[in-house]
Amino acid sequence: MKFIFLFCIAMLHLAGTAQNRRLDSLIGAYCKANHFSGNILISQAGKITYQRSWGEANIPFHTPNKKDTRFKVASITKLFTAVLMLQLQEQGKLDLEKTISTYLPDYKGEGGHKVTLHQLLNHTSGMRNIDTVSSIESALRNGMPVYQLPHTSDELLEKFCSDSLVNTPGSNFDYNNADFIVLGKIIERITGKTYEQALKAMILTPLRLKNTGMLRQGTILPQLADTYFVRDASGRLTPDLPVYMENWYAAGALYSTTDDLLTFSNALFSGKLINDQSLKLLCTSGKGEYGLGTWIYNDYTLHGRNYTILKRPGSIMGAQAVFLRVLEKPIAIIVLANTTNTSMDDFGAKLLEWVVK
Repeated sequence: MKFIFLFCIAMLHLAGTAQNRRLDSLIGAYCKANHFSGNILISQAGKITYQRSWGEANIPFHTPNKKDTRFKVASITKLFTAVLMLQLQEQGKLDLEKTISTYLPDYKGEGGHKVTLHQLLNHTSGMRNIDTVSSIESALRNGMPVYQLPHTSDELLEKFCSDSLVNTPGSNFDYNNADFIVLGKIIERITGKTYEQALKAMILTPLRLKNTGMLRQGTILPQLADTYFVRDASGRLTPDLPVYMENWYAAGALYSTTDDLLTFSNALFSGKLINDQSLKLLCTSGKGEYGLGTWIYNDYTLHGRNYTILKRPGSIMGAQAVFLRVLEKPIAIIVLANTTNTSMDDFGAKLLEWVVK
């Protein structure tokens, strides 16, 4: 019996090793073919099964990406902001069904007494969208006023997020960074801290996320990958346009690493950050297949079976990211990139296909 048991263990180990080799081969071929630059981490059943760095964090100096390279994670920030809001609701400090003016009584926008915090979190606020730049050509010609001039968070709120409504709140999904800028200011008002201080106190410090924080144009951040994007038909990579990263604020100003994001993911789905009721609310798919701060796909088909997939992508010029979690299985896939050579949507779909069995 002991021999049979040891034999079975050995066969499982060999099968796992073979699967890892297959995954490594598939990912390697894809990264090379698509000139991927960044870090990839895959965790299954609580164990990291793939972790590797590709490409260069700084192209002119040929500095390679490494395991501890920090990346701009763009709109993955929204998932952190959503968790902060749910934590504050659990503490009885806010109610997601209350309106903006309940917590920002001096808010000047038309939606103050009409738009709920829930509608901000699921992008159905009906507020005018602040991201009006529709193409690279437009950005090069006209700039990006919201992000290329210095603004405090108060100025962002007043100048860009206090406009008229263009839709009835709750009626339409419209992905809008303004929604999360308003949420950031609500977090500040309720906690009496800056958004960054609240984030540190409620998430980063308890989880010991020492490689996650807020980006600032005036701060040189060690180990941060430079970002590059393709700006014309030549296909050549060029440095990102000059911007104030802090202007993305609670909607997209974070940096992190794959290891930190895995720690965050594990904490989120094990009840260490929010309770089961809050997690269910966050993962309830609504208009636009969006939950709270993230997309939730209820019928994602893989190999003939349907799964529920949490997908939180991020994109700001050369900064590309995707965070995936399979809700029926403890599988997390995290990809952080510093160029636009590789489509994160396509790569994420491929990784799900290769990993989920």
